[in-house]
Amino acid sequence: MIDDLRTPRRALERLIDGNGRFTSDAATVGDVTHHRRLQIAREQRPFATLVGCSDSRVGPEQLFGSGLGELFIVRNAGNTVGDHALGSIEYSVAMLGVPLVVVLGHERCGAVLAALDMLQHGTVSPGAIGSLVDAIIPAIAPVVDDVADADQLVANAVRANIRATVAQLRSSPEPIIQQPRSDGELWIVGAYYDLTSGHVDFFDLEHDG
Repeated sequence: MIDDLRTPRRALERLIDGNGRFTSDAATVGDVTHHRRLQIAREQRPFATLVGCSDSRVGPEQLFGSGLGELFIVRNAGNTVGDHALGSIEYSVAMLGVPLVVVLGHERCGAVLAALDMLQHGTVSPGAIGSLVDAIIPAIAPVVDDVADADQLVANAVRANIRATVAQLRSSPEPIIQQPRSDGELWIVGAYYDLTSGHVDFFDLEHDG
């Protein structure tokens, strides 16, 4: 099945379908059998890379009903991309031939909340958390005064942070990212996960041709 998902569109459709099964409480676990482990023991061929948040409520394999060897996961709080995360993403594209990179943020993200708190109240996060928050602030600063409703503000900030990471990856000067994008063999898109409904909204999409 994985070999049928080597185009960006098919990979995205597979994620959408898997999330639909997740939200309807259908079977959401992909193949994790002994046979599957033997299949992928010597080689992996994931069909998508998920750049996600470390939040315990946002497990990509569960949200998309995926099994072993299907998703290449890069996770940290706030789904930001530094040098090490970028290297992992580039590896998945250049070495594993992944056709789709999804930047997955989520409702009420704690890292984004901390960045908003810093902007609005000057709250300083302890330890290395501060550097993580600093990475988010430039993305969300333009939306801070957009709305009065607190929940909508957080949602807007999460989406702005996602869009910033998508833009960062799309603007990478590395040929290993730009060549497959120009050839139509790689899409980089954003996605927002609603914690209550379980629905993943894909946005900032790319298109065939």
